[in-house]
Amino acid sequence: MLLRPLLSLTLGLEAILLARTLVLIALIPPLVGMLPGAGATGGAAPVVQTRRPSGHDIALSLGSSWIFALGGAVVIQADRLGLTRLIHEPGSPWWLAPLEFVGVLLLQDTLFYGLHRLMHHRLCYRWLHQGHHHSRHPTGWTAFAFDAGEGLLQAGFLVGVVFLIPLQSATLLALLLTMSAWAVVNHLDPAQESEAPRSERLGGWLIGPTHHGLHHRRPGRNFGLYFTFWDRFCGTAEPSV
Repeated sequence: MLLRPLLSLTLGLEAILLARTLVLIALIPPLVGMLPGAGATGGAAPVVQTRRPSGHDIALSLGSSWIFALGGAVVIQADRLGLTRLIHEPGSPWWLAPLEFVGVLLLQDTLFYGLHRLMHHRLCYRWLHQGHHHSRHPTGWTAFAFDAGEGLLQAGFLVGVVFLIPLQSATLLALLLTMSAWAVVNHLDPAQESEAPRSERLGGWLIGPTHHGLHHRRPGRNFGLYFTFWDRFCGTAEPSV
């Protein structure tokens, strides 16, 4: 009885995710290029999408989007049955939304750092993460190019959050948009690897395309997702960033 609406939701969410990917890949590079310090003047490297995506990355992105669409469909169906901890009613204090937002980003960043290092272990890499590293010079499509196993783990985090953590639905939507946009930004192509645009650094604590681009070139370094804290604390930060 639940299978048909679940399938319909999955198909609908797949279309939305595909549109999201196309829009973000089209809009984010020129927007980032307009930020102060992201231009070619003043010695800063322009951060733009300069390479054509590989067919491999596009295929993996399309495949993994079905996993995320199915995860989203499960969440919507479970929420209709009252099984999630999503909060839809207004009236929460104003400070709760930013607290939820930052808290989930910090949680994901922490879990991802450990998972990312595990996926680079020789026993896991081939099955979980090799596909994402197919391109040494990533593009926006690389941001969503996951092997099936990694896609399940990534989607599983978001599904787990709504079942375990009280979260306003508006906060969840803001998180999904932020996570998607940040992923595309991190996989843009800095024109000069050695010069990080100041707009991405903000004191060196936020991860941007130069930091993550170095991870694709030197996979044993820079495992973080949003923040550089865990790379610094665990000694995996690339010294040149």
